Amino acid sequence: MQKQKEELMKLLQKSLTKGDFILTSGKRSGYYLNGRNVTLTPEGAYHSAQLIFEVIKKEKATAVGGPTIGADPLVGAIAFLAYLKKYLLKTFIIRKTAKKHADKKQVEGPNLNKREKIILIDDTATTGKSLIESAETLRNNGLKINKALVLVDREEGAKENLNKIGIELISIFKLKDLL
Repeated sequence: MQKQKEELMKLLQKSLTKGDFILTSGKRSGYYLNGRNVTLTPEGAYHSAQLIFEVIKKEKATAVGGPTIGADPLVGAIAFLAYLKKYLLKTFIIRKTAKKHADKKQVEGPNLNKREKIILIDDTATTGKSLIESAETLRNNGLKINKALVLVDREEGAKENLNKIGIELISIFKLKDLL
């Protein structure tokens, strides 16, 4: 896995941009990392899925997913890898709001049950707002969440904010690793 981690780090470093940015969290930053520039490439999707899959196996997770749009490419790559490795895993995406038509779902994918061991995923985390909102959505549906995983933790409060609601944040990298 060290080779995948090194390769993913190189890809993420290439995607890191210096400048003056307002992030989803509302915070101002001198760096912007658009994770989709990495996770939507074959190489980035492969390395990301491999590394996340190792955590999924270690945690014995039965379901993995997260907020659209950061989790979307990761979920697809992980679903494919789980199928290849014959690992029984449900994957899902959480919409910002429920659909107003058809089945009116907010959580897309196979139905999740109360026995699932769920890991929330996203490409990056700053304050953890998207992961916290996703956890609330799942908890409102009677599901338990106690782990979240991101490729990059910007170390600007996500870990602490998630801990406050009983969720451990696992990260493949910290922003400082990429600088």
